Amino acid sequence: MGGRWWHERLGPAAPVAPGARVGRFEFFFDLVFVFSFFIITRATAVSITGANLLHGLLVLAVLWWVWVVHTVVATRVRLGVGFVPALMVVAMAALFCFSLSLPQAFGDPRQTAAGPVVVAVSYLVIRGVHLLLYWHVAQDRPDERRLLLRYSPELALSTLLLLAAALVPPLIENPGRALMARDGLWLGVVLLQYSSGLVAGAWGWAVTSAEHWTERYDFILIIALGESIISVGVGGNLLGQPVTWPAVAAAVLGIFFTAALWWAHFDVIAPAARIAQHAAQGRSRVAMARDAYAYCQLVMIAGIILFALGAEEIVRQVADPSIRLAEPTHGPGVPMLFGGVICYLCGGMLFQLRTLGTLAWTRVGTVLVLAAAIPVARHLPGLAALALLTAICMGLVAVELVVMAGARRALLDAVFEERTTYEKHEAGWRARWHE
Repeated sequence: MGGRWWHERLGPAAPVAPGARVGRFEFFFDLVFVFSFFIITRATAVSITGANLLHGLLVLAVLWWVWVVHTVVATRVRLGVGFVPALMVVAMAALFCFSLSLPQAFGDPRQTAAGPVVVAVSYLVIRGVHLLLYWHVAQDRPDERRLLLRYSPELALSTLLLLAAALVPPLIENPGRALMARDGLWLGVVLLQYSSGLVAGAWGWAVTSAEHWTERYDFILIIALGESIISVGVGGNLLGQPVTWPAVAAAVLGIFFTAALWWAHFDVIAPAARIAQHAAQGRSRVAMARDAYAYCQLVMIAGIILFALGAEEIVRQVADPSIRLAEPTHGPGVPMLFGGVICYLCGGMLFQLRTLGTLAWTRVGTVLVLAAAIPVARHLPGLAALALLTAICMGLVAVELVVMAGARRALLDAVFEERTTYEKHEAGWRARWHE
């Protein structure tokens, strides 16, 4: 009776078809998801230490795996059709609770707090919604249901590990051992999640629409880049004090180097990888989707969070009227900023190597230049350090525009031709509305 009500009132779930694209509801879900990136950045920025960075990366890895599972479900069923949005709202609410509880996930391990338990319960709800939804749409495919049962131990064990990380450390009297136990349990969750994806391989899964898969991951990367700008503006306290010319210059440089990083990935690499994903078939397509998008893009997201933390620290110093403009930067701002960009570019190179089988010498050279520039930038004023990073990033873009001019033009012409053909087909189909 309940199932018939869902179908009659809201409509049935609809499968994803080849050529399907990302729907509006998925954008809505992604905005809630990226809020978690903001929370991770804010929680880590309170005190940038090695331990806090480790905790932030552990949370990011667990959260990203939830995203990967979500996108796997989205390759099978349209999330904005029928009763599915109502079910996904439950997952969104759990995801929001998960994000709000993250700052407490790595508090004093000897104290019993609600936050870590909420993290574990929210994680279970999100993963449970995904499992139930996939189980429902696979009701006529027993092979897919058997495949889901093979992966269910990962869900159960990872949830138990998160609950143990919340409940066991307060029972340990020694604070050092309690800390090691909690961090070890979180590390166990990460290893379990990502090893399960590697051990299981590509057998049994399918990426029905390569367009949908690549578009979804492209959008989440773009939103994460945008979130880094918001994080710098909020964390750098640019809104909490009168505007000064140095603060304006720092903000402009932040926009410029972030735009250069967007260009470095989305001008050529992302469109070419999208074509490679379309060209791959069967297990090769699934393996590429897993390796390049699910794994390599995690490195890029981690880099975005790291350089956002570094840029925030430097912008805060530049905007602080009590700090002289010519005073060298202090603290972890410069290593975080340059190291985050290096991490982002290295993740992009792994992505390029996996999808296209190539490695650009311009990227390797830029990473080496960035690494060599760190000790120099640590002795520069904050504004000069930002300017140096921006010059290196924009220099990468300028060099590749010259070196890759022919290949870039051929690729962009092919992409533009495809886009105009698709738009012409859509316009022709919609012409019937005028009849």
